[in-house]
Amino acid sequence: MLKRCGLALIGIALPCLALAGAQIYEPLAAKVRADLQASIADRPAPRHAFTDSGSAVDWLAEMSQRLETRIPNFQSRVEFLRTVHFEAVRAGLDPQLVLAVIQIESNFRKYAVSGSGARGYMQVMPFWVGLVGRQGDNLFSLRNNLRYGCVILKYYIDREKGDLFRALGRYNGSLGKPEYANLVIGAWRSVWRYAGGLASSPASPGAPPAG
Repeated sequence: MLKRCGLALIGIALPCLALAGAQIYEPLAAKVRADLQASIADRPAPRHAFTDSGSAVDWLAEMSQRLETRIPNFQSRVEFLRTVHFEAVRAGLDPQLVLAVIQIESNFRKYAVSGSGARGYMQVMPFWVGLVGRQGDNLFSLRNNLRYGCVILKYYIDREKGDLFRALGRYNGSLGKPEYANLVIGAWRSVWRYAGGLASSPASPGAPPAG
């Protein structure tokens, strides 16, 4: 499902592409399933993953400005960004990559539903709840959606041994087709690139590929 709308961020007018995902169900090895279950179930920190308050203020202020047109309410926007940062760093991902995925998957629509049933900001397929989650997990919940989405994306990156293009294709259910990965990486480079320090060091990947 491809939707287009206007988006202006950091002074650049961009077409807003929401290319909803449809992760494909595949049986998981017992250990992989157990590891993913543990990742989903682990309790979050109370606020965010920053270790330095100055870096937290700088990142939140800049990202909040870029996101204002999509999430107008300030408190909602800051809660969203704190959760993105925490769940991304927790999973070993760059928060800007996660923001790029959300832009392309749902255009920051909390209650987005794709034609295949993928839900929420990161367009998580409901089968993941039964596969690695807990009965009753609500994929429209901010924290649940971002936790599932980040854990799933990191799983695909690890599975593809760091090949981000293939991992993004798996995440979107479009493996072998370049459009989705190119859109995400393009948004990562041009819209969400951040020059400041994150006060945390995600394991992988940490910066947009050059190009």
